Amino acid sequence: MAGNDRPRLYLITPAAIDLRSFPDALAAVLDSAEIACLRIALATRNAEALARAADTLREVAHARDVAVVIDTHVRLVVPHGLDGVHLGDGARSVREARRALGAEAIVGAFCGTSRHDGLTAGEAGADYVSFGPVGDTGLGPGRTAPQDLFAWWSEMIEVPVVAEGGLDAESVAALAPVTDFLGIGEEIWSDEDPAGALGALLARIG
Repeated sequence: MAGNDRPRLYLITPAAIDLRSFPDALAAVLDSAEIACLRIALATRNAEALARAADTLREVAHARDVAVVIDTHVRLVVPHGLDGVHLGDGARSVREARRALGAEAIVGAFCGTSRHDGLTAGEAGADYVSFGPVGDTGLGPGRTAPQDLFAWWSEMIEVPVVAEGGLDAESVAALAPVTDFLGIGEEIWSDEDPAGALGALLARIG
């Protein structure tokens, strides 16, 4: 599905945030570039903390017409006015999430480096599939999603694809022609100026 157009940006929150300061940092990033979607990707399992974060970040994003999905927690989508869910288990939960949220909600699926899981997720009704990491993050099993996976997908499959994890300026430039979305998170949040870091990351694709 990807073509010669610049890929859209899919922003991913850090695993832990301070709600006293992060909304301002998020607003600055959203104001610095055209962001298509924000994923709330917090590691906490505390329902109250997740609810507070969802409400706060939704307000920041929706004020800028940016869609918001939350990692994993299907049950938080409707009560907190979110646009959908991002599932981390490939195709396994896609049909269940779709039944729970309805046809209009965004349901995305992270499929690691597995083309098979991506195809299965697409067939199950995922609105997008994400593959990654594309660079070495020093975590997990060490496998990375190669550029030819994205090239094949963008040529053969209509379901939009997201490249995420371990992006740098070089991989962004290489993947830009063959992915629909760039999933950007820790690459910028560890910088003192996340908006500036985003600009530097994207500089080679104009």
